[in-house]
Amino acid sequence: MNTAATPPLPTHIAVLGIGMMGFPMARRLCEAGCTVSVWNRSRAKAERLQPLGAMVADTPAEAVAQADVVITLLEHGGVVQDVLFEQGAAQGLKAGALVVDMSSIQPRQAREHTERLALLGARHLDAPVSGGTVGAEQGTLAIMAGGSAADFAQALPVFELLGKAVHVGPHGAGQLAKLANQMIVGITIGAVAEALLLCEKGGADMARVKQAISGGFADSRILQVHGQRMVERDFAKRGAMAVQLKDMRNALATAAEVGFEAPITGLFEQLFAQGVEHGLADMDHSALFVELARRNGMV
Repeated sequence: MNTAATPPLPTHIAVLGIGMMGFPMARRLCEAGCTVSVWNRSRAKAERLQPLGAMVADTPAEAVAQADVVITLLEHGGVVQDVLFEQGAAQGLKAGALVVDMSSIQPRQAREHTERLALLGARHLDAPVSGGTVGAEQGTLAIMAGGSAADFAQALPVFELLGKAVHVGPHGAGQLAKLANQMIVGITIGAVAEALLLCEKGGADMARVKQAISGGFADSRILQVHGQRMVERDFAKRGAMAVQLKDMRNALATAAEVGFEAPITGLFEQLFAQGVEHGLADMDHSALFVELARRNGMV
């Protein structure tokens, strides 16, 4: 029986990046009674959290000044680097603070950030998430954490407010796990879209085909969630095509770094890129269906 005591919830948490994921995640922290300071490039987005007790900062350095744990939820690795090291967040950390980067960036970048933060006396976890805005709102995110076991243990009470966390290995391993997740998501979206479009082209009822194969070996959360979006032609952005493309490119860059051939991911990177080129960048990533339909003269 494990009798180890659960670490206490950190006294003060800062959240940098109050976008589609950052807002519901920071809201959950506020609702749990945490002391939360927030910063966003567009201040108005952060100000939405003021009624819940969040303190809105004018700069990243101001947001992190008293924080025990700093969560970053930013667009990509370049933005994370800029906010941490160019805009003064890293230099403004209090002694012993733990930076938890929940953005999706390259594993190499995560390791570089760990090294630079260590020089400033700060600790780091890379802990990207999966589950989309619905998971962020409901506190059911899958959280993949890379870093030391001790730092993971300190962050665990925070993670438990946001979803289910698994420590997957050393620094950078969390981002590797997220890349694996996004490879599977992107490739499976393409498989579902192509299969359903074939059925429609051949004269079958796409909705009934989805119903018929549910529960069989082809069933998946992608079939149920994204497949339903395809049936309904509902491509309002939850996870953007442009973000999916970024993740596929990060996966290919990481594969090249370690000498791994990823031909399936390469094919789907091209398909998502063509969808983005054809105006689908800000649509949901299930809109790969639209790109494949276009190729077949079905739109």
